[in-house]
Amino acid sequence: MEVLNLTSRKRETYKVDLKYSVLWECALGIAAITNTPLMKTMEKPADYWKEIKESLPVKLLVELDYVENKNTWKSLLQLLHQRDFTDLKEFTHYIQGLSMPHFTFICLPFIGNSYQGLRRNASLGDPLAMKEMMKITKDNSFFPSYIEFICQANGKRLKEHLIQVMTGWYEAVIMQDVEQVHTILQNDYEMKQKMADKMTAEELVEWTTGGITYLPELNVSHVLLIPQYIYRPWNIEADLEDTKVFYYPIANESLTPNDPYTPDNFLVLKHKALGDEVRLRIVKLLYEQDFTLQDLTEQLNIGKSTIHHHLKILRAAKLVEINDAKYTLKRKSLSMLSKELEFYLNQ
Repeated sequence: MEVLNLTSRKRETYKVDLKYSVLWECALGIAAITNTPLMKTMEKPADYWKEIKESLPVKLLVELDYVENKNTWKSLLQLLHQRDFTDLKEFTHYIQGLSMPHFTFICLPFIGNSYQGLRRNASLGDPLAMKEMMKITKDNSFFPSYIEFICQANGKRLKEHLIQVMTGWYEAVIMQDVEQVHTILQNDYEMKQKMADKMTAEELVEWTTGGITYLPELNVSHVLLIPQYIYRPWNIEADLEDTKVFYYPIANESLTPNDPYTPDNFLVLKHKALGDEVRLRIVKLLYEQDFTLQDLTEQLNIGKSTIHHHLKILRAAKLVEINDAKYTLKRKSLSMLSKELEFYLNQ
């Protein structure tokens, strides 16, 4: 169907905010060490996590087991988003001062503006509201059980648990390197702030997260970008009222701020991916239209396993993605290459 466009209205997008805090790094560290299935995929080696666990006091290990069983790291992140806390003392004091219904409401996940009343009722102890929230979130890997736990938990005990695990992890793991961690996070934050003036909001999100294409959606007017080191190379995505959150992995340059010659890892991967004749042919084909693996094999007259290998490299560099069984060129990621290179050369 043909459409005659008579409007001058531009497509609305979101506003990007950047924040950083050692407290988020602390909460994400708790999340990381209690995510056993994902731990082997993280950048830090298995020995790192093993040494930490062996060094922790028994009391803290008990609280971490509770985190792993009940996913209470989610509560910590929800609470940290309530205000910009200056230090751990202010954060724990804030938790202690919350009324139980408000505390429960904050800990429950945001599942959409239209369900805020349901979330409020669940926080007040309505079992039907709790069950409805569980039903709505049934496709999430842990939300239903987490919602049930939060609604039925002893609020006083949960507060104590969150304060103990946050304080224990901070003192045992974060405190000894707190200045270094703060500096690394600050370096990345400042680098992204500089780049924010040279990119659109959507380009900034894609560049910062290493390739996530996040298009504007209804009822989301802000995207919050928070740097983290502990969960590299993973991005962690979350939803808040009016806001999409990405806890993104810091760039390599942030680890060596005094060495201007350290390039961003994704900048290197992109140029390596493009430094091959076959892959450049694939990029040009995908620039023209989306193709299946079989289509590309026929177009290039090259073995399927070879094409798949090249596509894997292009995907790792966040230049290509799969949509509905077809390979698609991430045009924005490709077009940002010159800006990324210019930023690196002038830093």
